[in-house]
Amino acid sequence: MSAWVIVAHVFRMNGPYAALVNVVACALPMVIWSLAVDKVHRNPSTGIDWSLTRPWRETRDVSVTKLTGLWLTWGAIAAIYALGRVWGETRYANYPFAMSCFVVVAPALFLLSIPYVLWLDRKLVHPRDGAWSLGAWAMGVEGWDREAIFNHLRSWAVKAFFLAFMVAIVPPGFAEFVSIDPRAALGDPVRLATYLVTFMFVIDVAFATAGYILTFRPLDSHIRTANPYAAGWTAALICYPPFLLMGQGGPLDYHEGSADWSYWLGNYPWVLPVLGALLVALTAIYAWATIAFGLRFSNLTHRGILTHGPYAWSRHPAYLSKNLFWWLSTMPFLATTGWHDAVRNAAVMACVSGVYYWRARTEERHLGADPAYQEYSAWMARNAPVPRLFARLTSRVTPAKAGAQSQERHSL
Repeated sequence: MSAWVIVAHVFRMNGPYAALVNVVACALPMVIWSLAVDKVHRNPSTGIDWSLTRPWRETRDVSVTKLTGLWLTWGAIAAIYALGRVWGETRYANYPFAMSCFVVVAPALFLLSIPYVLWLDRKLVHPRDGAWSLGAWAMGVEGWDREAIFNHLRSWAVKAFFLAFMVAIVPPGFAEFVSIDPRAALGDPVRLATYLVTFMFVIDVAFATAGYILTFRPLDSHIRTANPYAAGWTAALICYPPFLLMGQGGPLDYHEGSADWSYWLGNYPWVLPVLGALLVALTAIYAWATIAFGLRFSNLTHRGILTHGPYAWSRHPAYLSKNLFWWLSTMPFLATTGWHDAVRNAAVMACVSGVYYWRARTEERHLGADPAYQEYSAWMARNAPVPRLFARLTSRVTPAKAGAQSQERHSL
C-alpha cells in the first residue's frame, strides 16, 4: 500500500481507479499473510474441515438451494440500489461511481459464486447456513431456519449499505491526499497536520473497504452474526448518510458560527504544533483501530473478538479518539457569533459524543453473548488503562473494587 501511495504521489495519480488500486494494494498483503503465515483457513471458527472429501453430487442439492438464496439476496440489493434515489446522487458521496463499480463486478460475482459454493459446501461441517435457509424457504424445501434467514439478511444489509458508502468515499479522500505537496506543508504546522491527518484517513478507508469486501469463510473473516437489535442499527445509521444527523443543517450539527483550531490558536504559534501533533496522534489511533481488525473490519457485525493493538487499552478506541479529535479540532465551546452559539454547539457536541457512547453500548450488548467477549470485557475492566481511568474520574468504583464490579462498567 505504501509503495502505491508513493507512486500515486509522485505521478499525481488522483483518479478514482487509482484509489481502488490502493484498496487492492492494502488487501492483497493481508490476504497473503493471513493464509501463508497465520493460516487462518485452518481455524476451527471457519466451519471448514479440510479433511472432508464429499463428492460434489452429495452436496449438489444443498449448493443449488444456497445459490438460490444468495442470488435472491443479491437481486433484492440490486433492486434497492436501482430504486433508491440516494444511490444515484452525489449529495452525500459519489454513489454513482460505486454503483458503476458494482455493475462491472456483478456478472463476475454471479459466475464465480457457482464454483465457489459448490467447492466450499464439500468442505463445510454445516453447509446449511442462512443463504441455504432462504433458498429452502423460497423453493419450499423443509428444514429452513427463520433466525438463520434473518441473520443472513441483516449481514448482507450491512455489507450492501456500508460497502457502497466506502467505495463512494475512497476516491475523494485519496485524490485530496495525493494532490498535496508534502514539501509545501513542512514549514507550516497546520498544513502539515492536515496532510498527516488526511493520510491517516486514507489508510483507514482503505482497510475498512477491504474489510467489507473480504467476508469469506476460508479467510475466517465471515460474519458470524449481525447486530439483531434495532437500537444498535439506529445508533449506527444516524452517523452515516443519508440518515446522518451530524451533517450541515442536521439536528446534531455543532458547527454554527464555529471555526477550527487554527483560527482560535492563530495568535499562539507555539501552541499550534502541539495541538497539531495531538490531532495527528488521535487520528493515528483511529486508523490503528481499523488496521487492527485486518480483514474483519465491519460495523454492526460480529466477525471475531479483538484483544490486541488499541483494543488492549480501550474497548472502543476508534470512538474515543474520533470524539476527542472533534472536540479539539472544532472547539465547539468557542463561536465567532457569540456565547449563545458556543453554548449550543458544545451541548450538541456532547449529544454527538452521547450517540457514540450509545453505539458502544449496543455493540457490547450484541457481542456480550460471546463468552470470549465476556472474558475480554472483564479483563479490560480490571487491567486496561482507559476503563480504569474512566472509573476513577467518575468515582463509580474504587480501584480496589474494580475487579469485583468489572461486569457493571461499560466505558469508552
